[in-house]
Amino acid sequence: MLIVDDLLLAPFKGLYWIGKEIHEAVLTEQVSQREAITTALSELYMELETGRIDEAEFDAREAELLDALDQLQEPSQDEE
Repeated sequence: MLIVDDLLLAPFKGLYWIGKEIHEAVLTEQVSQREAITTALSELYMELETGRIDEAEFDAREAELLDALDQLQEPSQDEE
C-alpha cells in the first residue's frame, strides 16, 4: 500500500517542491535588493558628507531609495 500512496502523492509533492523553490528564490532576490538599496543609501550619505551633492539632491534621492525599501518590506509584513 505504501508504493501506491507514494505514486498517488508524487504529483503533489512535486508541486510542493516547486512552490518551495520559487518562494526561496523570491526571498533571496528580496534580500539582494534590500542590500543593494542599503548600499546605495550609504553611498548617498558619503556623497553628501564629501560635498559632491547638495541637500536638495540628497533629499530627493534618499526619498526614492527609502520608498523602494518600503515597497520591498510591505509584502513581508503581510506574511507575518
